[in-house]
Amino acid sequence: MTKLYLVPGANGPLRADGAQFDARRWRWGEAAALPETAQAVDTLTALRAALALPGPRVPIGVIGPREASAQEVATAFELGRELAALGFVVVTGGLTGVMEAASHGASDAGGLTVGLLPGEDWRAANAFVSLPLATGIGKARNAVIAQASRALVAVGGGYGTLTEIAYGLHFDKPVLTLGAAPAADGAEACANVRDALERLATRLLHGAVPQVS
Repeated sequence: MTKLYLVPGANGPLRADGAQFDARRWRWGEAAALPETAQAVDTLTALRAALALPGPRVPIGVIGPREASAQEVATAFELGRELAALGFVVVTGGLTGVMEAASHGASDAGGLTVGLLPGEDWRAANAFVSLPLATGIGKARNAVIAQASRALVAVGGGYGTLTEIAYGLHFDKPVLTLGAAPAADGAEACANVRDALERLATRLLHGAVPQVS
């Protein structure tokens, strides 16, 4: 795995060997050799640095059932809180259960939450959605959530969640799962929220680093 570095005081502080991270386009470009001041960092620290740079906010979808178990609610709350603390926008279906818990956690951390609602009334959103968007397209909004998100994290769920996972994989998005979320080829099962965040950091940063010969 490519090592990632921070360069103190640099305009483009997140670096890899021969590459510099562009937060406005969320991609890597070629760069000169690493300066002596470069400090190797773990992937999660690099992700936090990337999200702190000037540029567009990055949306992460949190998906799961309306009728969630107590454990799923607790996991979704922790996940939403940690995603927002890193600097992500948390995107959900805007209703109850896992969607509400993730929005609640993100809201408590001062984050921006977006709810893509299936119906035509934005007021149907749970109380922790900052930006409710009434799509009016019913369950087809699952595809919108998958397409609008840079990656998806599923917390539990059944067939509805499975459709969102399938859409995410179809759209070539990283898809991570927690708890009893449906299994699907291409989705990565995670042991806990910390594991999910580290895998997310790896998928978002390492996959796009140019290979230097």
